[in-house]
Amino acid sequence: MRRREFLGVIAGAAIWPHAARAQQPSRMSRVVLWMGGLGPGDAQGQQNLKVFQDTLRDHGWIDGRNLRVDLRRASAAFSQQEMHDGAAEVISLNPDAIVTTGAPILAALQRQTKNIPIVFTFVTDPVTDGFVASLARPGSNITGFTLFDHSFAGKWLEMLKEAVPSIQRVAVMQNSGHPAWTPYLSAIEALAPRVGVTVTPMPVNSLVDVEPALGVFAGSPNGGLILLPSPLGTLHRQAIADAALRHRLPSIYSQSIYPVVGGLMSYGVENAEPYRQAATYVGRILKGEKPAQMPVQAASKFEIAINLKTAKALGITIPPTMLGRADEVIE
Repeated sequence: MRRREFLGVIAGAAIWPHAARAQQPSRMSRVVLWMGGLGPGDAQGQQNLKVFQDTLRDHGWIDGRNLRVDLRRASAAFSQQEMHDGAAEVISLNPDAIVTTGAPILAALQRQTKNIPIVFTFVTDPVTDGFVASLARPGSNITGFTLFDHSFAGKWLEMLKEAVPSIQRVAVMQNSGHPAWTPYLSAIEALAPRVGVTVTPMPVNSLVDVEPALGVFAGSPNGGLILLPSPLGTLHRQAIADAALRHRLPSIYSQSIYPVVGGLMSYGVENAEPYRQAATYVGRILKGEKPAQMPVQAASKFEIAINLKTAKALGITIPPTMLGRADEVIE
C-alpha cells in the first residue's frame, strides 16, 4: 500500500454524514481505529467496526455528536517503512486515543509516541514484546487486550489430531517476519511427540508463496495444516483455505472467519469481542482514566467452528464429541 493510498482510505472510512459536520461542536474527542488485515469491503471488518461504535455509544460516546472516529486499514503487505509512515500520519492527527490490531502496528506507534493513549487488540505477549511493564500495571501510554498466550498453539495441534487421527505430519504456516512465529512454533513442536506427529515450519512472505509451499508438503500423505494468526492469513483467508482444500490438507485456524470461507475448523477468540473490549477501555480513557493504570486483560470469549462441507470434501468424519463442543457448525 502506497503512502498516498494509505491516506486515501480515510476518505471512505469517515463514519458520519457530511451534512452533520457543520452542526458538530467545536471540540470533539477523536479516536483512530487502525485495523489490520481486513479489507474495506470485508463483512467481518464491518461487523467489528459496528461493535466498536455500538459499544462506545453504550458508554455515551456517539460518533458525529461528541466523538469523531477515523478508520485506517493496514494491508498484510505493509513494509516497515510504510508502517512507520502510517504511524506518523495517525499521530499527526493528535487523537485522544488510538486503537490498534496486532503487534506490528502497535510497535510502529510505540516508536513514535509516549503520550497518546493506545489500546491494543490481537497482541499475544505484550510484556515480552516490550509494550507494557506488566499485565497488572502497564506503566505507560499503552494497554489493551491479549489474544491468548503462545501455549494456546498446542490446542490447535490437539484439535487437528482429534478431528483427523490419521494425521502424522503438520505444516505450521506463518508470515516469516511476524514476531509471534517462534513462540507459537515452539509450543507446537513441544507437544508434537506426545500426539504422534512431526512438525514442518512453513514460512511465507506473501500469497504467492502459499501454493508452492503447500504443494511440496502435500506430496507426502497424512498431512495437515495449522495457520498461525497474522494479517497475511486474515487478508488472504479465502485463497489459503481454497489451497488447503485443493491439496487435501485438513486445516485449523485461529478465527471462525476461516471455516466460513472453506477452512476445515477453527478455535480462537470470538471475532468481534476484542473490539467490544477495546471500545470499553476507550470510553474510560476519554473520561480521564490513564492507560498506565488500566490492566491488560485477556480475551473472554472463545469459539469453535467446523465446516462439515469441507470435511465431506476431504473424506473426513468429525467425531460427534467435537461437533457437540462446536459453537458454529457450517453445513
